[in-house]
Amino acid sequence: MLGANLRHLSKEAASISALCRDLGINRTQFNRYLSGESFPRPDVLHKICSFFGVDARVLLEPVDQINMIEHDLLHHPEIADYVGAGSTEVDEALMPAGFYRFSRLSFTDNNQFIQGLVYIYREDKYTFLRGYEAKEAMARQGLPSDANTREFRGFLLPQEGGVSAFVSRKNSLTTSFNFLARVESFEQNFWVGYATRTVRESVTGRRVARLVYEHLGHDVGKALDSARASGFCTEDQLVPYHRMQLRTEVPFT
Repeated sequence: MLGANLRHLSKEAASISALCRDLGINRTQFNRYLSGESFPRPDVLHKICSFFGVDARVLLEPVDQINMIEHDLLHHPEIADYVGAGSTEVDEALMPAGFYRFSRLSFTDNNQFIQGLVYIYREDKYTFLRGYEAKEAMARQGLPSDANTREFRGFLLPQEGGVSAFVSRKNSLTTSFNFLARVESFEQNFWVGYATRTVRESVTGRRVARLVYEHLGHDVGKALDSARASGFCTEDQLVPYHRMQLRTEVPFT
């Protein structure tokens, strides 16, 4: 059954050789799957199923009788050629994994800045972001300060000249869009851009502010120090290079 299903799924491929390259599977081994001479290991089966958008029932049932897995949003046919077409993988050289210390001007207080910590990691060829808002920041918004409410997650996409990040708290309670580009520094570990929040226009707050990311790598000690310093701070309390890159004296345009 697996061999028959693979032959059916492979019909649209330009060639078996090209398909094997895309799958990252040895062609000789793939031919053995096609002929039914052998079965893939669980990790290889997962790779095949993910590639063709099916599940492990390909081992037992005709593929045309299996409900195909729904398209995820980024690869929906309506936008696949615009958002999901080869544009979801963020190269490690463009944005390496690890902890990042960030800072920006507060959206609600012109005299305060926000410092925080995020972790960037990769799963299934996608690049994700995870962090927690400071308890003080949550309190100022009249929101609970438990870890579940403070947590935010997002994903990164490569952009011309940098990367973008779409970040949200659980259940899309709040959402922000970030853009970051690497800037020259001694260790090449700084990215500068801006953050925007999805709120109505207000005369008392801003919706966009410059943003600085500093790569800390996987140094847990530095990450813990940064986490302890998370929250509101004054300009003088900012890391000097962060303060310089935020250019607080220059209005954002």
